[in-house]
Amino acid sequence: MAKKIALVTGGIGGIGSEICKALSNQDRFVVAGHLPQEQDQAESWLVGMREAGYEVDIAAGDVASFESAGAMVAAIIQKYGPIEILVNCAGITRDATLKKMEPEQWETVINTNLNSVYNVTKNVLEGMLEAGFGRIVNMSSVNGQRGQFGQTNYSAAKAGLHGFTMALSYETARKGITVNSVSPGYIATPMTKSIAPDVLEQIVGQVPMKRMGEPAEIAHAVAFLTDDNSAYITGANLPVNGGLFTSF
Repeated sequence: MAKKIALVTGGIGGIGSEICKALSNQDRFVVAGHLPQEQDQAESWLVGMREAGYEVDIAAGDVASFESAGAMVAAIIQKYGPIEILVNCAGITRDATLKKMEPEQWETVINTNLNSVYNVTKNVLEGMLEAGFGRIVNMSSVNGQRGQFGQTNYSAAKAGLHGFTMALSYETARKGITVNSVSPGYIATPMTKSIAPDVLEQIVGQVPMKRMGEPAEIAHAVAFLTDDNSAYITGANLPVNGGLFTSF
């Protein structure tokens, strides 16, 4: 039986890389999406992953653009076949208080973190509907649940993913397609490691587990939701935040 094809946007990043490994270990063929200007970085990433024994490939596309996202998806389908697993993991931050936030900072984050999920999912969904199977996981954030100072753009985008996830889950529930989200807390990635040490210490101090999460812990949650046997879980959000924020 042929392996199911999985696309992970932002797949060469810290969390994305671990998700690619986890899905590959789940016997999926994984394609990591990356920006066109990251081609050299992506090729180096690919060499390292293949040398480590992971069955993966890369695909270039700007997920903030509907046309570019569509071209990326089309290229993957032409090369490997229909995409049956989609992890929308691409994301950026452009932090500032709203008083100081420029339109570019707002629009870039909304386009990359929220509009991208429409751009990619729209282009993948038809193939899932035809196959009668699909697993979609949208990467949200604890700050999309509780908000965060200096992140109105990021929090708004990540909160929007919850609405997108729940609404689409209704549309696809009878079609064999599940749609869920994962909301990481503060994870040890290059993005969070760039935070000033004193600020990082304050953040970790708020986490009941008193540590940052690891990218592999997020990947484990994603792999659970994309498993063939997770067929009765849809419209759900799985928080992985060390107890930083708890809710029903």
